[in-house]
Amino acid sequence: MPILNWLGRDDALKTATNTPYRLLEEVPELGYGDKTKENMIIQGDNLEALKALLPFYAGQVKCIYIDPPYNTGSRFTTDGKKLQYDDNLEHSTWLSMMSPRLELLREFLREDGSIWISIDDDENHYLKVLCDEIFGRKNFVANCIWQKKHTRANDAKWFSDNHDHILCYAKNKEIWRPNLLQRSDDSENNYTNPDNDPRGVWASGPCHVKTPSEKDIYPITTPTGRIVMPPAGTSWRFSQEKMAQLIAENRIYFGTTGNNVPRYKRFLTDVKEGFVPLTIWFRDEVGDNQEAKTEVKKFNENEVFTTPKPERLMHRILHLATKENDLVLDSFLGSGTTAAVAHKMGRRYIGIEMGNHAITHCVPRLKAVIDGEQGGISKSVNWQGGGGFRFYKLGEQVFDADGCINENISFENLSAHIWFTETKTPFNKPAQKSTYLGTCDNVSYALLYNGILRDKRVDGGNVLTNKTLNVILDDMKHIPYEKLVIYGESSRISPARLKTLHIEFKQTPYDIKAR
Repeated sequence: MPILNWLGRDDALKTATNTPYRLLEEVPELGYGDKTKENMIIQGDNLEALKALLPFYAGQVKCIYIDPPYNTGSRFTTDGKKLQYDDNLEHSTWLSMMSPRLELLREFLREDGSIWISIDDDENHYLKVLCDEIFGRKNFVANCIWQKKHTRANDAKWFSDNHDHILCYAKNKEIWRPNLLQRSDDSENNYTNPDNDPRGVWASGPCHVKTPSEKDIYPITTPTGRIVMPPAGTSWRFSQEKMAQLIAENRIYFGTTGNNVPRYKRFLTDVKEGFVPLTIWFRDEVGDNQEAKTEVKKFNENEVFTTPKPERLMHRILHLATKENDLVLDSFLGSGTTAAVAHKMGRRYIGIEMGNHAITHCVPRLKAVIDGEQGGISKSVNWQGGGGFRFYKLGEQVFDADGCINENISFENLSAHIWFTETKTPFNKPAQKSTYLGTCDNVSYALLYNGILRDKRVDGGNVLTNKTLNVILDDMKHIPYEKLVIYGESSRISPARLKTLHIEFKQTPYDIKAR
């Protein structure tokens, strides 16, 4: 498989690993509504925010949608600064920005999940090769073409640019399937019942195929006695035996006079309950740029977001990729369209936005959604309001520059970090504080830390002794284990006894992986 190479690639491949874990700090005054819902808006660099979320949400996200900077050949924003580069260096910088983020995003996807990426022609083909490498070429699903505007730009030097691309990859294409698009009233109008068939309305299709098979070229006698053959260069789509069976079952239609070329009857009750999606999405179906800007102006007229996406476009993606209560992630949230549509569709969501748009656009938009605003897709999904979200910003690093645990880290955050680095699975927070973190692949894990026992004495919270071991075993309800890994400041139990008990002791902070 081809591998994309660019200036700075080697460093970019290490970026995700070298990005430190940070804490997330809630900003209660910016949240709104029912905060028990699992909806999050995070302001901060999306690479660091993704790393902070990974211990809790790895393998949990059903659908990721991102609308990253398109790298138009002039300049774009990275790390909060406007940068100006020559074309080659700017292209490399864009790839170095995207590569580690895509690596982390892949870790969030469920096995039956998918990622959708909006992009234009400038980077589409490079992005395709990059995604082939990260997600696997075999997991590429489709390149959907979105008609983003309908007017012709007659001042264009070469072509009027009227479409964008949306690349879709599955985590595992073998098990991922899109939901069907709902049938419209117009599509059902194509079904009639001219012969009063008791099975109901039907539509007909040709009985021949363009790729001929010699064995399926044979004469058919119509009810009037006329002999018909398949059109030149084709063959019948059914074998002679199957055709005879279909005629006997009244599934072949020869017209009102019984003299026409045969057509196959498809009953509405037999077909799927929807349509397989096409790869071309027209503006009359999913909206365009102008519609999106009109939607955004309702929440911030003074600072119009330059590249929003229409709610109908996001509704199409989430309809195809998710079901109610699934988790959706957008790490380039922009004006908040993904979060707004996910909220109205009953999906849980996490949105990350680095810039001030998190406060000036996303927060007021979601507040309006919760209050029941009727713009965008609200009427089509019968949105009546409700729900809520929490707002977070990036906090301090889990480890300081010397590799020591940040003194401000909570027991829950350190537990999640240890659990994820050991198991690569998200940490399920227990209902009550417990030294026992859980068991994965027949290995149990426990943590002794001030946040759990609030006692710095030797026999207290941080040191493994007979007393604290009994606390751990009590927390485990004395369930038998094959191996028990215990993190703590030090151990006062001999290595020989630990070996007998099938316990591996790891010292904090030295045995905790910082990244």
